Amino acid sequence: MKILDKLIIKEFLKTYFFVVVMLILIVLVLDFTEKNDAYIRNSVPAGEILRYMGNYGLYLNNLLTPITVFIAVIFITSKMAGRTEIVAILSSGVSFVRMLRPFLLGAAMIGTISFLMNGWVLPGATAGVTEFKVTYLDKGRASSDADIHIQVGSNALAYLSRYYKLNNTGYHFTLEEIQDGQLLAKLSADRIQWDTAKNVWRLENWKLRKLHETGEDYQVGSELDTVLSISPSDFNLPENHHETLKLPELSRQIKVLESRGADNVNFYRIERYVRFMSPFAALILTFIGVIMSARKTRGGSGFQIAMGFMLAFVYILLFILSRTFAENGTEYPIFAVWLPNIVFALTGLVLYKTVPR
Repeated sequence: MKILDKLIIKEFLKTYFFVVVMLILIVLVLDFTEKNDAYIRNSVPAGEILRYMGNYGLYLNNLLTPITVFIAVIFITSKMAGRTEIVAILSSGVSFVRMLRPFLLGAAMIGTISFLMNGWVLPGATAGVTEFKVTYLDKGRASSDADIHIQVGSNALAYLSRYYKLNNTGYHFTLEEIQDGQLLAKLSADRIQWDTAKNVWRLENWKLRKLHETGEDYQVGSELDTVLSISPSDFNLPENHHETLKLPELSRQIKVLESRGADNVNFYRIERYVRFMSPFAALILTFIGVIMSARKTRGGSGFQIAMGFMLAFVYILLFILSRTFAENGTEYPIFAVWLPNIVFALTGLVLYKTVPR
């Protein structure tokens, strides 16, 4: 079987990469056609467009992996079944489990590459896509954010009516310390600006109010330098910031947000769960694909490939729904993230027990 193993792995990987390239090229052509007017209107350099398309292609590769793996497996297996090769292999005394080995080994290679891409390569590509859109496609947007709420500690909440990123300046700043639903202290200022020389925040026209059992203390001043557990970089984060961090950076960011008691730490945890969960999808879908297409059918492989597309889209849809539930605060987010793999793994076991092989 060693020669046959190498042949199957080679055909599997070759078909997988061919399907990946074809699907990515189709999507990139459609994306270019859609954005071409914006490129011309904003005078986007050709080099920047090519770099954006390269980054977007890497992003699509990760998104389309379940489909491409499934289609590649079904195409190879159904072709072998159509030529009666699988019948010959099983008739020679090779078990079905043994025949699965090269397919699973090929899927493991793809899963390993996917894990490395998700952890260290794809975040940079995602950041590049975001930067390109902000720089060239969203030029009309103001370089400021309004009504910012950010948690700077387990019991501390900060608010800014507007923050300007160009000069790291915010207006109508408020910092409240709340414990057990009770307001303990409130610091407010008309203006807040980052001092790059001292690495501190400078408050202008500030007021500090501290509440206690016997009354309250009240202080005012024109200027005050203070240290907060936030920096200007915290105000420049894109909406998909958790997707732009490499795996070690993601783990460090989770620790920082946990130390602050921030509410959005769940998005970063779920992103970390997803990066460890995704590579196993290749193994599970390969297992199902071989079982579904190992039998020779009269209609050829067309129907099986169509079923492969359908099941792959079902997997992606289930993944999107489960991730949405996890991000919306379900009690067991790690279970919600792993739900697509669990469902399809059980489906594969049922097929293995019930479908004739």
